[in-house]
Amino acid sequence: MSLAPVSFGEILSDLRQFKKLSIEDLAQGICSSEEIIEYEKGKKYPTLDQLYELAERLNVEVSHFIDYASSSTFNYVTAVFLLIKKYKRERDYQAIYGIIEQERDNPLFKQRISMQFMLWHEGICEYYLHQNEDDAVKLLYQAIDLTNPDRSRLTENEIEILTSLAIIKLEEKDFIFASNMFEDALDNLDSLPHILDPKVKLRILYGLSQTLAAMNNYEDSLKYSNLGINYCINNEILYLFGEFYFQSGESYIKIGEIDIGTEYINRAKSIFLLQNDEKFAKLVGIELDKLLEKC
Repeated sequence: MSLAPVSFGEILSDLRQFKKLSIEDLAQGICSSEEIIEYEKGKKYPTLDQLYELAERLNVEVSHFIDYASSSTFNYVTAVFLLIKKYKRERDYQAIYGIIEQERDNPLFKQRISMQFMLWHEGICEYYLHQNEDDAVKLLYQAIDLTNPDRSRLTENEIEILTSLAIIKLEEKDFIFASNMFEDALDNLDSLPHILDPKVKLRILYGLSQTLAAMNNYEDSLKYSNLGINYCINNEILYLFGEFYFQSGESYIKIGEIDIGTEYINRAKSIFLLQNDEKFAKLVGIELDKLLEKC
């Protein structure tokens, strides 16, 4: 692998091709196709607003452009990160852990941002593979401390790690701790000038809604699940859309709004069917029957 410096244009081109986007797809609504060609050739640079929008469309943080531009490791490091994210979506923690072990001594992963990403996912694996809450929490805090030892004014990456901590506390039924962490993550996220990945906010809203429901605080749970529904609609994304409708439906039923709750849960079922997720659609139907039996 060559160690020659990589330009912004090369990084932009590599990311676009990796995401299988045409020049026209990447440019749409941001700039002209001709400008993308000039950016990739290094003839000119985008404005800051355009850079944020390009990063969002490519699903990377702006800081990644800057960090990776200083090294030709960009292609390899980014490919590893994307593979880990893929396995995380599939909940294949064994595969993630295998990658982390394989790259542990690789100097390409010694930059702070790269180290943080690997520590974050090692912490997740420590919990889900080895059921070791203490070590998982230590690793996740260690990941945040790499870039923010004061743990204040968190970046989007750091907020994602804090959200992972909150999810672990939710799994451990430490509901007060989890709700405080989710609220802290939400406050930090809302203070950012830009949110590059709307899924980050949705994960926080969903986790907070789940936690409050587990504490039998259905009114507040409903507040956050309905915020999640509106955020999905406003951002035109289906991520957690069905889950939010189910969570709201459950809360409505718990506070005695049976008809509204049933309607929301049926909407959740329809969303899962549209997404070809018959397993979740069936589970939603079963849960609705159970909820109605208790009314």
